[in-house]
Amino acid sequence: MDPRLGDFSSASSIEVLSALLNNGEEEEDDEALSSSSVINPGDIGPLRPEKNGSTPLQKDKNSKEIWDVLEVPDGSEFHDSLDPREQPDYEMFFKQRVGSEDLFLGMSRKDPSTACCEELAVKIHLPNTKTSDVSLDIRRKFLDLRTPKYKLGLHLPHPVNEKTAKAKFKVDTETLEVTLTMVRDFDFVNFS
Repeated sequence: MDPRLGDFSSASSIEVLSALLNNGEEEEDDEALSSSSVINPGDIGPLRPEKNGSTPLQKDKNSKEIWDVLEVPDGSEFHDSLDPREQPDYEMFFKQRVGSEDLFLGMSRKDPSTACCEELAVKIHLPNTKTSDVSLDIRRKFLDLRTPKYKLGLHLPHPVNEKTAKAKFKVDTETLEVTLTMVRDFDFVNFS
C-alpha cells in the first residue's frame, strides 16, 4: 500500500475522505444520514420529502363515490371465499404463428419465448359437465368460468382482446379449450 494514502480502515478517515470528495456540497444530506443509519440504493441522490399520510389517488371533491374504479383490481368482483365449488384443473399454453420462413430461414425475429406469442390457450378439465351448464366471462386480464360444480377465477398473465376469444368444449375429453388473442404493444418483435 502507498504510504502517502494513509490508512482508510477507520470510520473517521472514511468520513474525512467523503467530505473531501463532496467539496462541502450537500451538507444537509450528511447530517440527515448518521453513521448508525443503514444506506440503501434508494438513498442515492437528493433527499425526497416524506409523504405525510396523503392519499395516493386524488378524488373528485364533487363525487359521492366510495372508491375509484382504478382502485379495484380486475376480477375482484368474482372472488367469493365462501363459494363451496371446487376449482377445476387447468393448463395454460402460449401459441404463435410460425411459417417456413421462421422455422427454416429465421427471417423474422421470432423466437420460442412468450414475447413472440400471439395467443394464450387455456384448457380447463370439467368432468361430468354439460356444455349448457358452462358460464364463461372473459375480461381484459381475467377469465371467469362457472358451472354448478366448478368455479375458476383466473388472472391472465397478459392483457387479451375479449372480443376475439374462442371457446370449444370437447365432449370426449370433457375439456373446455379457450383461445385468447393477446394484446401486445408494437416493438421490435411484435411488429405485424
